[in-house]
Amino acid sequence: MGKSLVIVESPAKAKTISRFLGRNYTVKASVGHVRDLPKSQLGVDVENGFQPKYITIRGKGPVLKELRDAAKKADRILFATDPDREGEAISWHLADALKVDGQSPCRIEFNEVTERAVKNAIKQPRPINQDLVDAQQARRVLDRLVGYKLSPLLWAKVRRGLSAGRVQSVAVRLICDREAEIEAFEPQEYWSIEAELQQTEGEKATFSAKLHKAKGKKIEISNQEKAEAIVEELKKAPFVVQSVERRERRRNPAPPFTTSSLQQEASRKLGFTARRTMRVAQQLYEGLEVGSEGTVGLITYIRTDSTRIAPEAQQAARQAIQELFGKEYLPAKPPVYKSRAGAQAAHEAVRPTSMDRRPEDVKSFLTRDQYRLYRLIWERFIASQMAPAILDTLTVQIQAGDYVFRATGSSIKFPGFMALYTENTDQPEEGDEKKGMLPDLKEGEDLKLLQLIPNQHFTQPPPRYSEAMLVKTMEELGIGRPSTYAQIIDTITRRGYVELVDKRFVPTELGNIVVDLLKEHFPNIIDVEFTATMEGQLDRVEEGKEDWEQVLASFWEPFSKELEKAEIHMEEVEIADEETDEICEKCGRNMVIKQGRYGRFLACPGFPECRNTKPLLKEIGVPCPKCGGQIVERRSRRGRTFYGCANYPDCDFTSWQRPAGKNCPQCGQFMVIKQRRGKAPEVVCSDKECGYREEMQEEA
Repeated sequence: MGKSLVIVESPAKAKTISRFLGRNYTVKASVGHVRDLPKSQLGVDVENGFQPKYITIRGKGPVLKELRDAAKKADRILFATDPDREGEAISWHLADALKVDGQSPCRIEFNEVTERAVKNAIKQPRPINQDLVDAQQARRVLDRLVGYKLSPLLWAKVRRGLSAGRVQSVAVRLICDREAEIEAFEPQEYWSIEAELQQTEGEKATFSAKLHKAKGKKIEISNQEKAEAIVEELKKAPFVVQSVERRERRRNPAPPFTTSSLQQEASRKLGFTARRTMRVAQQLYEGLEVGSEGTVGLITYIRTDSTRIAPEAQQAARQAIQELFGKEYLPAKPPVYKSRAGAQAAHEAVRPTSMDRRPEDVKSFLTRDQYRLYRLIWERFIASQMAPAILDTLTVQIQAGDYVFRATGSSIKFPGFMALYTENTDQPEEGDEKKGMLPDLKEGEDLKLLQLIPNQHFTQPPPRYSEAMLVKTMEELGIGRPSTYAQIIDTITRRGYVELVDKRFVPTELGNIVVDLLKEHFPNIIDVEFTATMEGQLDRVEEGKEDWEQVLASFWEPFSKELEKAEIHMEEVEIADEETDEICEKCGRNMVIKQGRYGRFLACPGFPECRNTKPLLKEIGVPCPKCGGQIVERRSRRGRTFYGCANYPDCDFTSWQRPAGKNCPQCGQFMVIKQRRGKAPEVVCSDKECGYREEMQEEA
């Protein structure tokens, strides 16, 4: 057999694959795309079938030369880029650059970077799939037309440096619309009444029940007067158990991860941003050094909307479950999960490449982020293959005159998958299993009323989007693709359209203005349904059911007309800079807040005569433990919050955790506030070896 050249995207992936192949194979990396549309011009010929003008990406000349030199020495060239549209497009560009016939068997793909998967793929090369390439080209051209035509318009009418992406604009609209809902929301008062009851015989156990019905109808108590009147009536009524219903309830495990659900759960359980999740997942996929095994991919391909699992992976999971938990934790048949409509049937869910690589076994070879994400993926997948949990539930109706109270409770009869993993949600429901069991009550049993507790409530507005909620909503509405969500969220935050406040997205004045302008002049671009329909058309291009040029033509014709009208009729909007009390030490003016690439900063309004700028520092009211200056909140280039001294660079004090403003009584080191997910914050010593901690005291 002659020499073969295998080309992948990343050097890490190339290093991993090189281990699996013999001396007859050379593995090289293209380091992502090698060609793209030019940055300096539109690069699309709208008059001639929307033909794109591709150029070699700046800096990729040496990479292409290295690949061409390697290609000359090879008898066969195989493109092993990622198994998706983008990967297919990269292979297509590489084939053209290296003069390889794309219709020859030159393309291989695999779902995991393991020796078995790579060697199997090499035995089954295929031609480049032009439908996949066309779908990617259509998306790229579509985004270029919107971005390069709308952005200059916003520069002229609002502010230079703005961008208006096809999908990012809809994401900003979702956040703006939610904020408008919250502002328009009028809270409604309502009351609930809880009874604390006690058995009159036996163990005389106490429990609580909630008022549920009055005269056979669900009760609504709108004010305090009504609540107090009902309480007075109930004080005179006997409380008797009306009915006791016992049921067995099965709770099924969550399906294995797709790209979207991985981003959501990593946000909820680990506090990761979508970008951080995808960066770490890419490392786990491409391969890491794992002791004597060498470099190996730990998880399957991470850009997927499918929950399908290969039969051999299911069998391996069943074997691991039996070893770890016992036979009773195995369902009779491996579970099958339904993927969402339009999901790639050939793709698999995100899962470990080997069930034998348990998280604790590889922990010493991984960074903290890698270990935590790998453990999340491993546990979610194994749990998805386990038996359902079985809960014993009890619902008791209690008669009190014309009123009926209800008490519910449950206990876990068989934990099933819950022995390993349970899914988090943004708005946790009050699950019965969290309430514990009620005492053994019988129909007709008399109960003693200990006290009645009326509680005032107000209806709540819809919550602002967290990152996990925004990802989930975009997926449910069919906006964009899961592989793009991290970039979308990063872009709209960086551009200053939205900001994170207490881990929830809030639109800025700029974001609201841009959305309002787009609603008025480009209703389709900002329309959720229209954007989802475009995604469906791109899917049909991939399936070979629609022509990509016709899809673009049907979009361009109305869009270009809207563009012409907007250039004439869109009004210019001036956004005043927010003035601060900070005085410019160079010219004496009050400095203003500006939005830059890495967030907000202070700038002198005297530009260009005065070019003074400085960081926008948010003091937290705590002195620096090193020099006594003020501690301020800062952001790293990757958007992570940390704390440092305002006297930087003269003082280099920094901390990832918020300083508490007090020293440890045990060792004298400064203390920090540690926020634990789902638990009350603690004040702990910054010296981990000391280990001193105390409860955080609420401010009076």
